[in-house]
Amino acid sequence: MASFPLPVADSPAAAAFRRQVLSPAKLRLFMLRKLPMAWLAGLRLRALTPEAATVTLRYKYLTQNPFRSIYFACLAMAAELASGIQAMMQVQSGGPVSMLVVGLTAEFSKKAVGTVAFTCPDGLAIAQAVAESRATGEGRMVVCTSTGLDEAGDVVAVFKITWSFRAKMK
Repeated sequence: MASFPLPVADSPAAAAFRRQVLSPAKLRLFMLRKLPMAWLAGLRLRALTPEAATVTLRYKYLTQNPFRSIYFACLAMAAELASGIQAMMQVQSGGPVSMLVVGLTAEFSKKAVGTVAFTCPDGLAIAQAVAESRATGEGRMVVCTSTGLDEAGDVVAVFKITWSFRAKMK
């Protein structure tokens, strides 16, 4: 088996990216420009470390469904952002890498009302996949798990998002 360089999970570029997106005003401007539906839904980034990210979503008029709970697509958006923001942090930390969602599965276990927090603890696996793709030029896939908890700490939904990373050749 080939030996790949270990990813720098908290490089200076990653730390700078984290400072940018953890600024609520800067993140809202970014979402308004690049992710307008996330901005409209009111997604908030609560935590971002090299290991994990947490994104919250509130039940409100724009996120509701006819059953008085949060619409599943809004939940999917929050779950995807919890993994995607970690991927963006790693991609920003070096040479150009394409990133794309290639798969998604979801399990819903409870009605989503109030505020739901999605946490994805797969930052190091993402960093490893990005580093391997940069080293080999080949694509890598990572299945990230985003778990949504309500205000009582009960699991509302679990999303498995498959990300593909491929270093861009110059």
